[in-house]
Amino acid sequence: MNIEIQDASVEARIQRQKQVMGAATVEEALLRLLDTQEEQDRWLLENKNTVKAKIQRGIEQLDRGEGIPEDQLDSHLANLKTQPE
Repeated sequence: MNIEIQDASVEARIQRQKQVMGAATVEEALLRLLDTQEEQDRWLLENKNTVKAKIQRGIEQLDRGEGIPEDQLDSHLANLKTQPE
């Protein structure tokens, strides 16, 4: 199969990804990207109920007024990044 890329920006993105991955060919880069996407899709499918439950819990917290005000969000996220895992 031959694929012709018409959009120069798409071609540039593929070439950048090829370089970042250290792939020898565009085909190798695309294969790795497909593998990664399939893995993410599989993970999402396997964890669908958990993700939905966490989203629902977050919505319920927001409904109760337990959210972080927008003007405090950046500092809150910065604090989370400094905490050990």
